[in-house]
Amino acid sequence: MTFDSLGLQTELLRAVRDQGYECPTAIQSAAIPAVLEGGDVMASAQTGTGKTAAFTLPLLQRLNATRKPPHRIRALVLTPTRELAVQVTESARIYGEHLPLRSLAVYGGVSIGAQLRELRRAPDLLVATPGRLIDHLTRGTVDLSAVETLVLDEADRMLDMGFLPAIERILGMLPKQRQTLLFSATFSTTITRLARRFLNDPSVIETARPNAAADAVSQTAYLVDSERKRELLTHLIGTGNWGQVLVFTRTKRGADRLAKQLEQDGIRSAAIHGNKSQGARTRALAAFKRQSVRALVATDVAARGIDIDDLPHVVNYDIPSNPEDYVHRIGRTGRAGRSGTAVSLVGGDEKGSFAGIRRLLDGKVTAEVLAGFEPARQAASARPGVGQRRPPQRPKPARGRRPAPRQSW
Repeated sequence: MTFDSLGLQTELLRAVRDQGYECPTAIQSAAIPAVLEGGDVMASAQTGTGKTAAFTLPLLQRLNATRKPPHRIRALVLTPTRELAVQVTESARIYGEHLPLRSLAVYGGVSIGAQLRELRRAPDLLVATPGRLIDHLTRGTVDLSAVETLVLDEADRMLDMGFLPAIERILGMLPKQRQTLLFSATFSTTITRLARRFLNDPSVIETARPNAAADAVSQTAYLVDSERKRELLTHLIGTGNWGQVLVFTRTKRGADRLAKQLEQDGIRSAAIHGNKSQGARTRALAAFKRQSVRALVATDVAARGIDIDDLPHVVNYDIPSNPEDYVHRIGRTGRAGRSGTAVSLVGGDEKGSFAGIRRLLDGKVTAEVLAGFEPARQAASARPGVGQRRPPQRPKPARGRRPAPRQSW
């Protein structure tokens, strides 16, 4: 199947070809015709399968087909993070290059003044994070009364972040007669309840089984003492000559600390998380994309919206307690049909979380011990805190000793 068979107009097909795309992904093949028909859509797809274009392309076509009312916002996309809002807006700009449509992103962390000036020009498409949009609605600087299409992008993550009250308030200000599109990585019970409340007899599209990891991603886990994770990560980056790696940590403070430590090890690094200003996050991501920064250390929330087609490596420095977050993380690599590698560093106190991930993925992730980094103890261990002594290191293996055998938990 090609994009020509999906019912898209000439200007959009030209923009798609300009980007070098010829054949749509599974989610694009299923969602684009459904959105063009005008009904509600509830769609689920693996991260990195072209979900943004799956709703952006038909949305632009529907906006271009109806040029009234003038000077009103006619489509709204809600996203969980600033980075994702920027990504969706950029997608609309690229694919709408040959159309007379305007798009605007509004999100927190930046001056509201510039957004107010742009809002006065009445964009056709508004992409927003819930918090900043509520701010504009309170000020009376956004009018949603003419919205024809609403998109809830990464709805599962918005619910996880506690945005349900804001979403309910926003939807209460929209016309009841509208098209609603819900895109989510998973169809959890909460998402299904949300769809029942706000969608009208939607077309249901599911292109991958729930919580499936991307097939193009090679997954490996190393058992290691928590206090030696940084040493092992540096070893992997150096011996593997990794030019670009996205590293996930559990906390903002942990991201800052690890980025600083990697810098001390001679690896150009930067950290992004919710406490960073939008300018700092944008600069760090831009440096990572042009590969002047080798390692980007991020928390889960900040990593949403990182869209790099050919990101080769993802590392779970801290194992997520929610197995579904593991799927989201490793989905940053292996995108658009390319291969990628996901590595997890499993400390003794993370065995339970890792076991949950293995159950979710039917045991597909194997764990091994790397020679020279064997765990000093197999019992649960905690990372030493401030003022605590670092546990003694195990002696190096005797010459000629075989590496520890591969383990399967």
